[in-house]
Formats: sequence, structure tokens, C-alpha cells
Amino acid sequence: MNIMLKPDPRHLMKVTPRPDAVMVRGQGAWLWDDAGRRYLDCVQGWAVNCLGHSHPALVEAIARQATRLLTPSPAFYNDQALRLATRLAHATGLQQVFFANSGAEANEGAIKLARKWGSLHKGGAWQIITFVNGYHGRTLATMSATGKPGWDTMYAPQVPGFPKARLNDLASVEALIEPRTVAVMLELVQGEAGVLGATGEFVGALRALCDRHGLLLIVDEVQTGIGRLGNLFACDTYGVRPDILTLGKGLGGGAPIAAVLGSESASCFEYGDQGGTFCGNPLSAAIGNAVLDIVAQPGFLAGVRERGLQLAEGLRELARRHHMGEVRAYGLLQALELGEGRDSADVVAAAREQGLLLNAPRPHCLRLMPALNVTGAEVTQMLEMLDAALVW
Repeated sequence: MNIMLKPDPRHLMKVTPRPDAVMVRGQGAWLWDDAGRRYLDCVQGWAVNCLGHSHPALVEAIARQATRLLTPSPAFYNDQALRLATRLAHATGLQQVFFANSGAEANEGAIKLARKWGSLHKGGAWQIITFVNGYHGRTLATMSATGKPGWDTMYAPQVPGFPKARLNDLASVEALIEPRTVAVMLELVQGEAGVLGATGEFVGALRALCDRHGLLLIVDEVQTGIGRLGNLFACDTYGVRPDILTLGKGLGGGAPIAAVLGSESASCFEYGDQGGTFCGNPLSAAIGNAVLDIVAQPGFLAGVRERGLQLAEGLRELARRHHMGEVRAYGLLQALELGEGRDSADVVAAAREQGLLLNAPRPHCLRLMPALNVTGAEVTQMLEMLDAALVW
């Protein structure tokens, strides 16, 4: 094959609109394109790069592990996966772990686990109540579980068994419970919906409702896990322990790894029920261990909370000055409602011209997901760049 061919973007399937810039290097909060232009990155791979781009500890972990063992296949134990599973189990109080490669794959595994549990312990129950505006991934099952508008008609027929309740409306959940119901699955903060958070009262009542009806509670922490809200898990912030928990994105700090965690009673997979060629490979697990080493350092999560308060205060000031709407802030997962007359795609483009990368999950709002170790000076610079983009 001719390696001298000029790279041509026409050979990539058109699954998302992309600007012309080709990113070639990243360091911390910053990205550089092939023209040498620098961007302050407030997207960070959709909250994947929890420690920013190319953190030295992750680079070192990759290099060290690459010389030892890439993957022996999931048919064997490996030391890195065992260490990571043990740490996650102790941190969550959930006893068993299955490693996957993406958040969608982890959520697919959670759905399978719940259905297996229902077949064993609840008379074959298989339906899982999910939520309007929730997001769980892009496999056929996780798209069906997702409550994003328009996704209920894509790739029809949908996978059945995911009736939709409304976040913070316990009655809407209770109305959907029937003999075939096995679980309730939710994000504690709906990121793709524009950072819409559950209330503490609702989450506590939902846990009690699941207990009363003998249902599993599944919490999707693919985006909120590993420090994003200022605690190691959103479940810590809300004071709830689910039966099944999913992780992804930040767990690998930029590398593909995800996890399904289950309580002892919920973990009912048997040999052959679940698997995957790269699941729990030692390279990705070594990176996950390096991420936990850093996030667990004294003061790290306090720093996340401090930067979150700084960013939220700055966004509220911008909202007042530019006559915009609500700011929703959960640690370093935040959204800014733009108000009348502004389209989020236009603001994202204007910000990019200023050298700031933003995300627009909905036409009316921006989502900000900077690295958890972003500095105070970088947050100030983000706000100044956004201010200039809003004048445009």
C-alpha cells in the first residue's frame, strides 16, 4: 500500500460535521492543528481526557506496559486488570467488575446483566425503565434505551423493552412498573441533554422505589464517573449505591476502557455469557490504574470542585452581561443556556475562531467539560475567549 498518499477526508464516513482543522498534537488543556494553531480545549474528547491531553503519567504508563504485555486475551488473568478491578470494587462497594472498551459497550453489558438477573430471579422480567433525554450509547440496544429526541426512529425496528420516564418525576417511573420490569437505568446528570441533573430527593426516592418493587437500580456514570462532578463518582455526590454501575470516558484518560460493576447479588453472568477480545487488556488497564493514582491524590478532587465553582461563577457573569439563560453546573460538567437569538453551532464556530473549543449538545446550549486538572488561569482564559465569541 502506498504510504505516500495524501490524507483525504473524503475517505472518512460522514458521521459528524467536522471543521477543516486537522488535530495533530495535544498537551494538557491545549490542542494544536496541522497549521500550528493552538486551541484551548473545553471538550476534551467529550470528557474523555480527564487529565488533559498526553498527561506525562499516562504516557509513562503506556510506554512501560507496552514493553511488558499488550494483551494475553481475556482467557487469562493479567495483573493490571486485577489491580484495577480490585480498586474499583473497593471504591464503589460493588463486588464484581467486567471491563469493556467503550461506554456504550459497558451499558450494553449492564442491560444484559439485568436481563440475565431477571431471568434467574424475577420470573423472566426483562424491561428496563429509562428516561426521556437520557443517553446511553450507540449500539442498537443502548440507542433504544436512550431518550434523545429522534432516536426512537433510527435503525428501526428498535430493541424493545425500554419505556421512558421523566427525570425527577417519581410518579412517571412508578406508572411504568409492571411484572416484566427488571430495572431502572439513569444518568444522575444527563450530559447530552444539556447537563440536566437529578435532584437528591428524587434519587433517594428512586432507590427506595426499586427496593420496594425488587428492581435493580442501574446508574450510568460513563460521563460523570472518575471525578467529573468533584467526587470520585456521581453516586458519592448523591449518596446512593446502585446495584449496577457503568464507567467509561474518564476511566482511561483518553484510552478506550470502560467497566460494568455489579453488586454480589446482581453479578449473575456465567461462563460464556459475556466477553470481548480486548476486554480488560493490560495496556488499557494500566492506563486506568495511572488515572486512579492521580485522581486519588490528596487535594485533587477538591481542586476539581474549586475550578468548577470558578467556571460556574464566570459563566453566570457572562450570562448576566450577554442576557443569556441558566447556567447548570455539576463540578466540571457545565452548561450555558444561550437564550433567544443565538444558535449554539454559531457560537461554537465563533469560539473556535477565538481559539476555544466548545461542545453544543443541543441547539440552545453549550456544554463545557474541561480537563479535571485545568488551572485557574486557563479557566479565566476560557471565559475571556467565550466572552469574545458571544460578542460576535
